[in-house]
Amino acid sequence: MARRAALLLFLLAASAAAAAAAGRKEKAGEKVCDKGWECSGSRFCCNETIGDFFKAYQFEELFAHRNDAQAHAPGFWDYQAFIAAAALFEPRGFGTTGGKEMGMMEVAAFLGHVGAKTSCGYGEAPAGETAWGLCYNHELSPSQNYCDDSNELYPCVEGVEYYGRGAIPVYWNYNYGIVGNGIKQDLLNHPELLEQNATLAFEAAVWRWMTPMKRKQPSAHDVFVGNWKPTKNDTLSKRYPGFGATMNILYGDGICGQGSTDKMNTIISHYQHYLDLMGVGREHSGDNLDCGDQVAFNPTSESSNF
Repeated sequence: MARRAALLLFLLAASAAAAAAAGRKEKAGEKVCDKGWECSGSRFCCNETIGDFFKAYQFEELFAHRNDAQAHAPGFWDYQAFIAAAALFEPRGFGTTGGKEMGMMEVAAFLGHVGAKTSCGYGEAPAGETAWGLCYNHELSPSQNYCDDSNELYPCVEGVEYYGRGAIPVYWNYNYGIVGNGIKQDLLNHPELLEQNATLAFEAAVWRWMTPMKRKQPSAHDVFVGNWKPTKNDTLSKRYPGFGATMNILYGDGICGQGSTDKMNTIISHYQHYLDLMGVGREHSGDNLDCGDQVAFNPTSESSNF
C-alpha cells in the first residue's frame, strides 16, 4: 500500500512538473516537436531534419573517394557517424534552422569546411581536388607536438601529442581541453579518440561550428543562418553574415584578411561543389562568400589557434 501511495505521489509530481513545463512553453508561445531519435523537444525539430533531406547516397557522392586505395583513413568515415553526431545539435538548430533550402545550405557549408580540411585532392587528381574530402582523420607528419606548457587550465599530459585530428582538425592541448569539455570527452588525456571514433570526430567539429569561442561573439552557425547582426565595429572590419564569416570564426587570420588566397578559395570551392551535388546549386551560395578583406574576430595574438 505504501509503495502504491509513493508511486501515486511520484506520478502526480511528474504530471504537475510536465504540466508546468507545458504551461511555460504555451505561455512563451513556443511550439516544440518530436521527430524521434534524430530531433526532439525543440522548435527546430518542427522543420525538416538533416536525415529528411540529406541521404546516404548524397554523402557517398560528396566523399566518393574517401575509401580509395590512395586515401589515408579508408573505412573510417561514414554517413551514420555524421547523422549520429548531427542529431545531437539539430535541436539547437544545426541543419534545422529556417526552411529546407537553408538546412541544405548549412550542411553543405559545414561539410565544405570538413572536406577542404581533410582532403588529399589536388588540381590534377581524378575527379578534381574537391572529390577527395575525408581522406584523412589525423595529421600524418606533425611538425611539432602542439604542447603549450604555459597553459595552466589545460596542461599537457606527459607522452601525449596534440597534433591535428578530427573532421575539422583540432590542434594544441588547450583546444583539446576546450572541445573535450564541450562534448564531454576527456580529449586532453585521450586526443586519439578523434582518430578512433568517427562519430566523436564529427561531433567535435559540429560542436565547434555551433559554439562561439568568446562571449559576445557569434558562432559559425549564427553567421551563416542569419542569427547574427553585425555591430558597427564588425561593419568597419568588413565582417558580414555569410560563408566568409564562417571561415573568419573557424580560422581567423590564418585564412582571412589576406586577399584572395588558395587556402580560402579551396574551402569556398568545396562548399560550392557540395551545393551542386546536393541539388541546391552554387548560385545559392549566399552573399559575402569570402573573407579576403575581413579583419579577424580573434587576431592570432588573441586566438585559440584551432
